[in-house]
Amino acid sequence: MRVFLTHNPEDLDAYYGRALPELAAIAAVVTNPLDRDPTTAELIDAAGDCDVIVAHRATPGEPELFAELPGLVAFLRTAVDVSTIDVEAASRHGVLVARAAKSFQASTAELALGLLVDLARHVSESTVDYRNGDEPPQRNGIELRGRTAGIIGYGTIGSYLAGLLRALGMRVLVADPHVDGEAIASAGCEPVTFEELLAAADTVFPLAPASPETENLIDAAALEKMRPGTLLVNVSRGELLDEQAVAHALDSQHLGGLAMDVGRAADQRPSPALARRPGVVATPHLGGLTPANADAQARSSVEQVRAMLAGEMPPRAVNPDAATRLREWWARR
Repeated sequence: MRVFLTHNPEDLDAYYGRALPELAAIAAVVTNPLDRDPTTAELIDAAGDCDVIVAHRATPGEPELFAELPGLVAFLRTAVDVSTIDVEAASRHGVLVARAAKSFQASTAELALGLLVDLARHVSESTVDYRNGDEPPQRNGIELRGRTAGIIGYGTIGSYLAGLLRALGMRVLVADPHVDGEAIASAGCEPVTFEELLAAADTVFPLAPASPETENLIDAAALEKMRPGTLLVNVSRGELLDEQAVAHALDSQHLGGLAMDVGRAADQRPSPALARRPGVVATPHLGGLTPANADAQARSSVEQVRAMLAGEMPPRAVNPDAATRLREWWARR
């Protein structure tokens, strides 16, 4: 089995470096020859004789990829989000799509907490002042104990983050219509509606999955319902924020501050125009960038390749019923 890794050199080292020998021991591995992420056309040329593509989160799965690579059996995402993969097109051409294991909850939730503390206590602003040779002013901070946090989306990250916030002594509100309120309450949190959360929270964490229904979830109307001075922390998906509306809320000081690890720039990084604004703390999509999480996500694809070699449907397959090319590959072997 020939496997193509789309990761650029920096991401290959950060996310796949330690798992690469494991993959090379069971398959013929071809790495991205470029010093950047490949375009779809470049990927078609480079992976033409490969059976499997192991794709970094920055590599989209576009329809032409599946159409132009008739020997492609599987497209494995080394991340959980598959929103940039045209699963319908993959299925139409018989290509299996699979995602990585959910191993990022601790690393992403911890970063969300760190961004909140940074925003509340002006850590980055003071650090930049010192590095520029300036004496920082004595900026008043916000004590988080006794404050109210609002989590929108009680999934893997949201439920883990709730425990961290409660340990700080914060009241935690949760809005998620897909989770039973008793389960939320049993964890010491308060189930509320989206509107109730916006009206009561001092800090808002949008952690809903990206979908057409959640795009611009935090828009001008939602921001208007928030309390003056609310802190907004986004470590989920850039599409959840209407960035123009957020910028206006920062300008008017209705929004007390913004911390973001994601945005609408390439690879879900924060948009530079918003990231450079006063009152904003931004990091370049670092939520899952810890050795523990990176190794787990890379080894997810190793596990999936090993399963296919053993004649088994790999775990976390998105469209197993449509994987006709994989079944044909098994038959040929």
